[in-house]
Amino acid sequence: MTDTNPPPAAPRETDQWLEPGKTNVQIVYFLYIAGMFIPILPLVGLIMAYINRGKAGGWVDTHYTYLIRTFWIGLLYGAIAVILMMLLIGFLLLVAVAVWIIVRCIVGLQAAGRGEPVKNPESWLI
Repeated sequence: MTDTNPPPAAPRETDQWLEPGKTNVQIVYFLYIAGMFIPILPLVGLIMAYINRGKAGGWVDTHYTYLIRTFWIGLLYGAIAVILMMLLIGFLLLVAVAVWIIVRCIVGLQAAGRGEPVKNPESWLI
């Protein structure tokens, strides 16, 4: 009798973006940036960061911590800005929050591209 089962398929190159590591971290950063236009994407990135944190170890884990904190701190800053819109200063603060998120993502992308940890992942600033 011959075996009718086909041999297992080799993993596709695109399957690696879900695995914890450099590529996954970079995708989460890009999801956060794209979230300026499509608001659901940062939530997808947050879920990916929570799922993969602690699995890769080393410098990659500092990026997951940084990404998770970027989401929650950005949400807090954004909520404060929305509340302060009644005083008209909230509009400026909302722009400042968007710039803060973009800067954090660019700093993180640069470090991830070099294979380095985030210098201070617990920071509230940059």
